[in-house]
Amino acid sequence: MKFPHAEQVFKVHREVEYLKSGTRREEIVYRISSLSADRADTAQLLEHNRGHWEIENHLHYVCDVSFDEDRSQVRIGEGPRAMASIRNLAMGIFRLLGFHYIRDATRYSAIRHEEVFRLLPI
Repeated sequence: MKFPHAEQVFKVHREVEYLKSGTRREEIVYRISSLSADRADTAQLLEHNRGHWEIENHLHYVCDVSFDEDRSQVRIGEGPRAMASIRNLAMGIFRLLGFHYIRDATRYSAIRHEEVFRLLPI
């Protein structure tokens, strides 16, 4: 058996819009869950699926776009892990300081870096 822990399979039909180009496309993906039908109904499976995209949009997208992580040249040894930790720390600090958009936070901190450090409870 190729998926011994699979309990449910479900189809997700979604529309994807690319903000920069304005183009749209439809896609259908199939998801596999280890949760049985008595442990997760359709609404709960959909909520788990949305939770995945919430993480994708709040963490990975920010790293890719705001911090331009995909073009990072740090690739050797512990460097990539250290840089990822620093980026995650920065995102956490910016969110604790009340910034909703990381782009705005990085611009603010570039101009007023002394003020940002004064705000931190160090």
